[in-house]
Amino acid sequence: MSDLSQLKIASMRSKVSADEWQARVDLAAAYRLVHHYAMNDLVYNHISARVPGAEGHFLINAYGMTYDEITASSLVKIDFDGNVVLDSGTGYGINHAGFVIHSAIHRGRKDVACVLHTHTPAGMAVSAMKCGLLPLTQNAMYFSAVGTHDYEGPAVDRDEQKRLVRDLGSNDAMILRNHGLLAVGRTIPEAFITMFWLERACQAQVAALACNTELIIPGEKVVRLTNERYKPGQRRKIGELEWAGLLRMLDRKNPSYKE
Repeated sequence: MSDLSQLKIASMRSKVSADEWQARVDLAAAYRLVHHYAMNDLVYNHISARVPGAEGHFLINAYGMTYDEITASSLVKIDFDGNVVLDSGTGYGINHAGFVIHSAIHRGRKDVACVLHTHTPAGMAVSAMKCGLLPLTQNAMYFSAVGTHDYEGPAVDRDEQKRLVRDLGSNDAMILRNHGLLAVGRTIPEAFITMFWLERACQAQVAALACNTELIIPGEKVVRLTNERYKPGQRRKIGELEWAGLLRMLDRKNPSYKE
């Protein structure tokens, strides 16, 4: 058996286009941020990004690396059928379940550049609630609608892909029943910020329900107004302000994600 304890990853920068390299840096940053905010689940789950200018190709993590050690060069480029187009040389390969979920969304939603999936305690708790996400907080009211997908077991069956795309619809977020959360974005920053808000909304809901007291749920008019004010065009684009600050934080902590 190969010794994978010490990863030796050569730089991919000279092997890919400038646009792909930037996507790799941003995607690696998203992995580090998910780790920073404790939304990771050991080596499981995935964040994937469409490769700019390469239809049918997307980037995903090597299966076995923890989120805090993901780098731009460690990401694996695969096609919609799960074939490796450009390996990072880690020796880990990819997770089939991750390919099934992410390739389905990338293939079915041409507007999506990034797909982010988590198994956080709060996300899994809300995924087991029949009520779904409640409009208890401003974070929750950001979402005009959240898709729901019933649990079908570990996502290894390609036949499930069509139902994943159907249940996500045109939404930016989806609750995978008895499983976890999924967020998408037209950019990598947008997908991360969407997941961050969804996760915070779930955390607040779990905490509020645990208090065993009567909850105040805003009226439909207020919920609709709040959502309207978060829509594109009402404010700056999602991630436009936050992303630069988040990257500065990562650079202070450990800038190796850019390698």
